[in-house]
Amino acid sequence: MTSAADFPIVGLGASAGGVEALEGFFRGMPEKPGLACVIITHLSPDRDSMLPEIVSRFTPMPVHVITDNTIIEIDTVYLLPTDAVVTVEDRRLHVHAHDSHRRERRPIDLFFSTLAADVGELSAGVVLSGGDSDGTLGIKAIKERGGLTLAQVADGFGPHHSNMPESAISSGLVDFAVPAEQMGAKLARFATGRFMLDKLVGAADAQIESAAFDEARNAIYTILRHQVGHDFSGYKVKTFLRRVQRRMQVLEIETPEAYVARLSKNAEEVTALFRDLLINVTSFFRDAEAFEALSDVVLPKLFDARGVGDTIRVWVPGCATGEEVYSIAMLMREHMDRFDHAPRVQIFATDIDDAALGVARSARYPLPLLDGVSEERRQRFFVPDGSSYVLAKEVRDLCIFSPHSVIRDPPFSRIDLVSCRNLLIYFGTEIQNQVIPTFHYALRPDGYLFLGTSEGVSQFDELFVPIEKKHRIFRRRADVSPQLRVPLSVSSLKIGHIAGLAPGRPALSGASLRLVVDNHMLERFTPPHVLASRDGDVLYYSARTGKYLENAAGAPSRQLFTMARKGLGLDLRSVFREAVESARPVTREGVVIESEDGRVQEVTLTVEPLTDQTNGERMYLVVFNDQGPVLSREEALVRAQATHEGTAVQVEKELRDTRERLQSMIEEYETALEELKSSNEEL
Repeated sequence: MTSAADFPIVGLGASAGGVEALEGFFRGMPEKPGLACVIITHLSPDRDSMLPEIVSRFTPMPVHVITDNTIIEIDTVYLLPTDAVVTVEDRRLHVHAHDSHRRERRPIDLFFSTLAADVGELSAGVVLSGGDSDGTLGIKAIKERGGLTLAQVADGFGPHHSNMPESAISSGLVDFAVPAEQMGAKLARFATGRFMLDKLVGAADAQIESAAFDEARNAIYTILRHQVGHDFSGYKVKTFLRRVQRRMQVLEIETPEAYVARLSKNAEEVTALFRDLLINVTSFFRDAEAFEALSDVVLPKLFDARGVGDTIRVWVPGCATGEEVYSIAMLMREHMDRFDHAPRVQIFATDIDDAALGVARSARYPLPLLDGVSEERRQRFFVPDGSSYVLAKEVRDLCIFSPHSVIRDPPFSRIDLVSCRNLLIYFGTEIQNQVIPTFHYALRPDGYLFLGTSEGVSQFDELFVPIEKKHRIFRRRADVSPQLRVPLSVSSLKIGHIAGLAPGRPALSGASLRLVVDNHMLERFTPPHVLASRDGDVLYYSARTGKYLENAAGAPSRQLFTMARKGLGLDLRSVFREAVESARPVTREGVVIESEDGRVQEVTLTVEPLTDQTNGERMYLVVFNDQGPVLSREEALVRAQATHEGTAVQVEKELRDTRERLQSMIEEYETALEELKSSNEEL
């Protein structure tokens, strides 16, 4: 038997129906790949599995059903037994029986997270066909510890159920999103090349680097600084080299010079390396002393002089899979328990990643991911469910999760605490210059800002006062009001291209003064308008749009049709749909909007397709042109009677408009029914 420390261990996650995906996976793998495979599937506890016999047909490697305390051997396949879950420790597989009353809902997350903790950089996670998002948290754990991650995309072997791989891919932590039959060969090459740069890392540790590699490392620093605006020269050399090593292994590049050449020519690889360098182990109560300072210094002040009729509002942008959100929610609940009549607490948790939000909303975490939670809090706030733990309802009820971009969307307001830990490091200087004033705007006077340990607001000292400098806690200055800057152009939110979304602070040159005048004239004399995506998500608001749009009750939304005021919605949907389908400008006159006080305004509505020159994405400019003055209901009725044409042409126009509105409504209902049907099938 080969030494246990000499080979990677690969975890494969799939649904019980993922046989074709497993066939494709093993079809592309050599007879002796130099690794071990552990297959974790969603099996029904009520039936015997034929999977061992089936998998044996796909691979010449020996296939074993896992028994407790099994030693993992090279070039061997292991299968999850029926009605059990599996973990790994000291390269031994441990079997845990299911709770007789509960079925383990995330066995893949559980195994992946223990695998990552056990073998670190020699772990690999593969997400194949399957429903739900099981595997996403496990992929995250493997990636955080330097392992390799793969997820299946469509080919002849599936995936028939794409939810699991799509959720993993959307996390941004998958090294290879490829068909199943390409995975085996990639993993085999990963196994043979895993120590390719160890001698370089060892040299760095001993401070005897070669001049050539030192030059390559400095070149990588320069490329990252120029393209993403972040300087990594202050990072630990060993950590930096390990992340570079992983990217070289993924790309099968053998020399640092060749990798520098790849970076110089490929912006996507710069983005991939940047993401890898920023990956840190995330957990509940990460940086425990910082959360303790938040609890001791800030939270008592938020609860001071607040009664049962008051609300404490917290915003957590970039919430990802929810650990930071629920850490704060637990602290809040502990403070609420000290009062007989505690104020209400609302925690708005936002992210641009819908899959991550889905994981966060489920509030279900494998035990290995609860390392930062004390035993007392685990007993108090978590409900065991098999080998996973679910946040108690009293904690979940404090949190509202919704999609939102801190760069692109209007900010929240009247917030008492903004917790934005380890998000700003993803942004260059220009975006930070937009986001930090946004936080100042969102906070109440004397509200608090909680940042990550490597983040700060030094360029905006006039906006915030440090309260706990070591733990990056700041208080909003109430005596300044910076001007918020909305992006003038819209690009896809890709790391490495973010800087173009926010204009810098112009110097007071003649050209800048001219720009100020032009902007003033445009704002004063241009009709109100918004820029929207094909799906109707608002990307930019001009001034004076409140007459036509208003935020609906409930979770924050930037959906154009949801925000349309009374009388505008049906016409807006119809005109917008026609502009999308015809790819040409569409105008409708005589649209009547009713305000809250019963007064009406006649509007000409225009929707014009535009193309973003940055990425070729089609967007839509929606323009509101008032026709005549605002009238009372009685005045509007008299005017309508006086100007009514009474001709067949007018009647035909009204009938045509009505048909368009009805067709639009029918299509929307059909779409909603299909979504409801899909949801019921999943349940």
